[in-house]
Amino acid sequence: MQLIKFLFGIVLAQITTVFLVLLSTDGLDTLELIKLAIPILFISLIIALWFSSISAHYCKDAVGKAEGIFAREREKLRVNAERAKRQVEKEAQKEIIHEATTTHAKANFKVGIAFAGVLGIGGLFVFAQMVTVGLLAISAGGGAIGGYYWRGRRLEANRRLEEIESKDLKVIESKPSRLSQFKLLK
Repeated sequence: MQLIKFLFGIVLAQITTVFLVLLSTDGLDTLELIKLAIPILFISLIIALWFSSISAHYCKDAVGKAEGIFAREREKLRVNAERAKRQVEKEAQKEIIHEATTTHAKANFKVGIAFAGVLGIGGLFVFAQMVTVGLLAISAGGGAIGGYYWRGRRLEANRRLEEIESKDLKVIESKPSRLSQFKLLK
């Protein structure tokens, strides 16, 4: 498209030059050449300014188009980076939860083995005619298991309470009605 605009300007300059030469007298001495050169120089200057304007607009359009492309690409990179960040955060949270669950399971297994050992030893004492020591071991093991279970329930309840408090609950707050104020006065 730009080539047609420049070609039109070049053809226009050549046509005006040919017309000026044809309109001039047959004898081309120095004075006639100066009379011919001055209008041709003005026409050339105007066409040069026209070409400069065309190229400046073309450059502005190209820069604007490139800026638009770069802005879209930059926004796409931001969105992809944010998406990747969220994905990494989710994977890290899943990994933390998995590790915590594994650690708790191992700890619970070890505690269960220890309590089973204490209860087993208590059972052996009962069978070995050491009833007092055996019952003491069994009751201590049972009490420890109960305390461990109660502690786990309490921690779970506290964790749920913290989750509820950490969520941003949107609650409609209303002012007390005038009727309820009269009821309070009675």
